[in-house]
Amino acid sequence: MNISKIYEDLQQLVPTGIVKRGEVLESHVFTRIGGRADILAAPATYEELQSIVTYARVNEIPLTVLGNGSNVIIRDGGIRGIVLQTSDLTEMGLRDNVLYAQCGAKIIDVSRFALEQQLAGLEFACGIPGTVGGALYMNAGAYGGEIKDVLESALAISKAGRIVTLQGEELEWGYRKSVFASSEFIVLEARFALQPGDPAAIQAAMDDLTRQRESKQPLEYPSCGSVFKRPPGRFAGQLIQESGLQGTRIGGAEVSRKHAGFIVNTDHATAKDYIGLIQHVQATVKNKFGVELETEVEIIGEE
Repeated sequence: MNISKIYEDLQQLVPTGIVKRGEVLESHVFTRIGGRADILAAPATYEELQSIVTYARVNEIPLTVLGNGSNVIIRDGGIRGIVLQTSDLTEMGLRDNVLYAQCGAKIIDVSRFALEQQLAGLEFACGIPGTVGGALYMNAGAYGGEIKDVLESALAISKAGRIVTLQGEELEWGYRKSVFASSEFIVLEARFALQPGDPAAIQAAMDDLTRQRESKQPLEYPSCGSVFKRPPGRFAGQLIQESGLQGTRIGGAEVSRKHAGFIVNTDHATAKDYIGLIQHVQATVKNKFGVELETEVEIIGEE
């Protein structure tokens, strides 16, 4: 790849957005680890995003989509090709009495906007740190709620540059997965099916969930959130705790002493530290309980 030419071309295709070369990615993810991107492009409009997607396809350039990096580990070698960051696409509002939000909007902010509009249904998302795009990608959920429960439809773009609306069975919902995790579609916009509610009751529910989150999760350290999916009939955190792994460290990465389902960056951890500790936890739990823990966090990039 001719990185200089790609950089120059994207500057023309993304006139109102941001294009950077050799950007260090650790500042773009919650774990605060990760190498450099060949090119980081943050479009300001759907048209610019579509131009990037089409350009990457036509020129056979690898394309990686990144939201606000709340549930991702980027390896120390960084990411080749183009990293398409959606963090500047944050518009939300009401259209025909349906709440919509662009892919880069934080789902926490969307839940607060729903409260302002006296709409109920997104209370469970008030502590999920990811973007709308990431929330749809993994069918994010917490405290008994999931995105699939409140999503009416999604506007998406294929890697071929075709814009479509997906709804119902087309979204292929599953536990921590959707059609976006297994296809060539990229989320542009979500449209939520919410119900009128009492703002005091909505606020009370959100306050209660926030208290639970703050009391149980190690928010004082960088992390990728919950590392592992919930195994059938079990809880990953409980299995890790009962395996005596809390406090276990590799380099600067540590299994949280506050919540065993989290691995935190306590001292300039590398991606190698983080991934090594994940693998150690998986092996230990498999040996002790016969349970294979599957990662919820996305691990991307080069070694």
